[in-house]
Amino acid sequence: MATTRSLLIRGATVITMDRQGELPCGDILVKDDKLAEIAPTIQAGDAEVVDGTGFIVIPGLINAHMHTWQTALRGLAANWTLLEYFSKMHAGLATVFKPEDLHIATLVGALNQLNCGTTTLADWCHNNPTPAHNDAAVDGLLQSGIRAAYFHGTPKPDPKPGERPFWEVPHPRAEIERLLKAHQGQSLLSIHAAVLGPHYSTMDVALHDFAMARDLGIIASLHQGGGPARTPEGWKRLELERLLGPHINIVHGHALDDAQLKRFCELGLSFSAAAENEMSQGHGHPLTGRLRQFGRAPSLGVDLESVLSGDMISQARIALGIQRSLDNVAHRAEHGTIPPTSTFTTREALSWVTVEGARMLNALDRIGTLAPGKQADLVMIRASDLNMQPVHDPISSVVFQTALSNIDSVMVAGRWKKRHGQLLGVDLPPLIAQLQASGQKITRAMGLAS
Repeated sequence: MATTRSLLIRGATVITMDRQGELPCGDILVKDDKLAEIAPTIQAGDAEVVDGTGFIVIPGLINAHMHTWQTALRGLAANWTLLEYFSKMHAGLATVFKPEDLHIATLVGALNQLNCGTTTLADWCHNNPTPAHNDAAVDGLLQSGIRAAYFHGTPKPDPKPGERPFWEVPHPRAEIERLLKAHQGQSLLSIHAAVLGPHYSTMDVALHDFAMARDLGIIASLHQGGGPARTPEGWKRLELERLLGPHINIVHGHALDDAQLKRFCELGLSFSAAAENEMSQGHGHPLTGRLRQFGRAPSLGVDLESVLSGDMISQARIALGIQRSLDNVAHRAEHGTIPPTSTFTTREALSWVTVEGARMLNALDRIGTLAPGKQADLVMIRASDLNMQPVHDPISSVVFQTALSNIDSVMVAGRWKKRHGQLLGVDLPPLIAQLQASGQKITRAMGLAS
């Protein structure tokens, strides 16, 4: 009979993001991979004790949308608009990736997510022309130890003579089925589909892909926006065919009008914003404020490390700042004065990178908050540091003061992945060298190397 592993974090400030609220000084008992108890004081017998004094503990952060395969190209697209990104990345750099490039990018990208406090990563992989590319990417996720949702996408090169363009090609169901079978029973990995959707495909392709997701019981995530839609009336047909519901995730969504957005909220679709990248590359303003009028909120994703940082707390802060700015400007335009109070709170911002990420993955029963019975995914933030003190409002300190240097410890499924500021069980220098070599090879092949 296996022995239960017990660990007690004692005396921390605990932000549960659940019904229990905040504990100014509380204990967290972890047994094996689950949270067993959260209370002001816990007697835990022979449990290993971790001193939480001076720490804020939050649920593990959830990155709801990232193209992790671009890790070796960090900063390369920082000055590109979305149109430049389509031509230079998808029709250019992406075409020279080998499986080993996907592996090292995904592995290092996932490790960086853990380092930044992200415990769950939705990896939207759409540069995977062969099964070997998929296997290499998934192996990178598994090797990292992060909780991962692998969204199997499809490449988007320019069509060669005699080839059908990517927007006319149905999603390869057989490959999704292969991945589902190969990884069934993996506790930290789930498989889903990153489909084109009606904005980027023909109606026949959209119908095929949405039916596939329904039949396989997986999430279908899609980009919506970035130029004119290929099938403007596609959403109406998909609804008529009863293919819309909580298993459909819309990323960006700027092309949706208010009537569409309202209807999709009623149908239970989820929405993922990438606020910083959307503002940088020309998508438009994030959907945050528009969703709220229909009683909904977005999850957040980094989107592209080829453009910006992989830090999810920064994404929460930026998304909050953008929405407050939009609301402040609108109020001044209407009333001629500064608003009497802020429209969105720091608690809401923290929920976008915890609760809403879990909701998007249909996993709120397991992750996204700290509550007994849920998976023990958590982050210990060193609140005694110079940039954090004094702490008057722990949630606001997390959203507005916390930097990477304050992320002391990260736990996934009851096991430490980072402790005392260092990733565990990882020899980083050779991995960084491999990542550098991969990035240099790819950029050199496209004539972009310095």
